[in-house]
Amino acid sequence: MKTRERRQRILELLDNNLPHKGTDLAAALGVSRQVIVQDIAVLRATGVNILATPQGYLLPGQEETCRRTFPCRHDLAGLEQELLLIVDYGGKVIDVIVEHPLYGEIRGYLMLSSRYDVQRFVANLAGSGARPLYTLTGKGVHLHTVEAAREDILDRIEEKLSQAGFLLK
Repeated sequence: MKTRERRQRILELLDNNLPHKGTDLAAALGVSRQVIVQDIAVLRATGVNILATPQGYLLPGQEETCRRTFPCRHDLAGLEQELLLIVDYGGKVIDVIVEHPLYGEIRGYLMLSSRYDVQRFVANLAGSGARPLYTLTGKGVHLHTVEAAREDILDRIEEKLSQAGFLLK
């Protein structure tokens, strides 16, 4: 398969709104994971919006949803509780954003929409030895972009985040 055909096939595989790990794409296309990483980089350079999430590569969906950004603060013990609260009330955690004093805005795509996603993310975080992005601020302050089917769901999530003490006012 030629390079152009492989990159087109990557886009076709990503067009189902499900994340795909680089190793899975490599196996499906008969190339190495490094070739997939390079292809993704080239596709992004041509303007294709491909997200790299903990679950794999993803093309953002075009479905009608409501979005809101919530300013939050918590410690490590509150991380899982905060994320579970959002997904349990019908939200999808799109990302986490922090303001770094040197680099400016840093964003990590999470794409968490279920308890399973949250638990897997927390387990991967613990197993990696990495620290959550909010630790870069020194105060635990971060933003989450959250998607939901309706505004009233986002209102309820905001209320629950506030009640739990996670929401910055």
